[in-house]
Amino acid sequence: MIVATTLQRPHDQPQPARDHCLAPARTSGAASGDHRYTRMFPDLPHLTIDPPLLRAMGRAGGACDSSRARLQEARTVAAGWPVFGQFIAHDITADRSPVTHHDDEDLIRNVRSARLNLECLYGDGPVGNPYLFSRTDPAKLLLGFNDQNRPDDLPRNQEGIALVGDPRQDVHLLVSQLQVAMIKAHNRFVDRLREDGVSEVDLFNESRRALTWHYQWTALFDFLPATIGEQRTQRLLNGGPRFFKPGNTVTIPFEFADAAYRFGHSQIRQTYQVQRGGDALPLFPDLIGFRAVPSDRVIDWSLLFDVPGQPPALRSRPIDGCLPQSLLTLPVEVTGQLDDDDYESLAVRDLQRGVATGLPSGETVARFVGEEPLRPDQVGLAEYGWSGETPLWFYLLKEAEAREEGERLGPVGSLIVGEVLLGIVDGDPESFRSVDPSWKPTLPSRDPGRFSIADLLVSP
Repeated sequence: MIVATTLQRPHDQPQPARDHCLAPARTSGAASGDHRYTRMFPDLPHLTIDPPLLRAMGRAGGACDSSRARLQEARTVAAGWPVFGQFIAHDITADRSPVTHHDDEDLIRNVRSARLNLECLYGDGPVGNPYLFSRTDPAKLLLGFNDQNRPDDLPRNQEGIALVGDPRQDVHLLVSQLQVAMIKAHNRFVDRLREDGVSEVDLFNESRRALTWHYQWTALFDFLPATIGEQRTQRLLNGGPRFFKPGNTVTIPFEFADAAYRFGHSQIRQTYQVQRGGDALPLFPDLIGFRAVPSDRVIDWSLLFDVPGQPPALRSRPIDGCLPQSLLTLPVEVTGQLDDDDYESLAVRDLQRGVATGLPSGETVARFVGEEPLRPDQVGLAEYGWSGETPLWFYLLKEAEAREEGERLGPVGSLIVGEVLLGIVDGDPESFRSVDPSWKPTLPSRDPGRFSIADLLVSP
């Protein structure tokens, strides 16, 4: 069991290490990189839909085009939350099968562990990936220096390729700068723990554990309420899951990975302001990754997350079934060379994955979990010639629009996302909820009694 502990120090230095804790070492249960996906509702029938109709829905000008949207901004959701959601996705899932060959579930593998353990940040650690760490201070992660010689970029090799635990962390500026912010948070823990007397032998592992637990806390008590609502979060934490109850090994359901958790694609804005007084820049091509980040593109996170005492942050798009133009015409640097132009659209890819993995319709899942399905006019696909039930991914986005005005997921989407995220944390034997459920964040918070993502990412 992990408890807050006092280090062995001289009697005139009795203070405990603020972020130090005793924990079981990593065991043979660590990720092998060969995990299958599972099904949350294995007995429900699969939805079939004609490929030409699916493509017509998802391509630019179709049902998923944000030019058709009623609203372009949410009222309450900060623009940074879908970026944090993408960071979580990269941490827990990595399916490298091509979207056009995704229909044999026995061949699909998740090369990430189903844990919120910052694998995308640390890779295989100082031994497996030494190029991620400082030679002069091995407990610290490396940062890259920009054109003003400030450590505000990812470390890169001589060709500009980012040195990261997951190459997806450099796909665009928003996620690469979040990776930089997490590297800085880790190094901050190294300094704090070293100041408190933690031995150099234990310093990296203790710093990793401290950051991981703050990250898990943020996911459950800040991100999840923003995604499914405060009341649903509390009911879930108090009552536990109804449907997602994994055994000894947690595996990710297709309903989560290929439908519900892709809700953040609808929240991505067309443009972002990354520095105060700066221009509004489209995500693609202006904020594309895979290149050094100049000083005028270093993100001021107080523009993307609400910080007490500062002006409100930019808002995300509502969750409404629509994607911005940047995601409907993805650049070749992201997609690679394509034989089919329809796969420039992330919406086509999302729809294709859901059908290829045999997901049930949204209406079928709603009935199964005891929710009233959306009416056809709320889904809005009749004008595209579709009179059947709705692909699960698109249904959950329209459910959020119809039932929550796009501010958060609706009841079915909230059930899937909430139960799986909580199950991932509770199924991890090294998480704070498994080891020490009474643990609380040790970093200071701006709002007394409430630790938020701003306290993790934005310097005081």
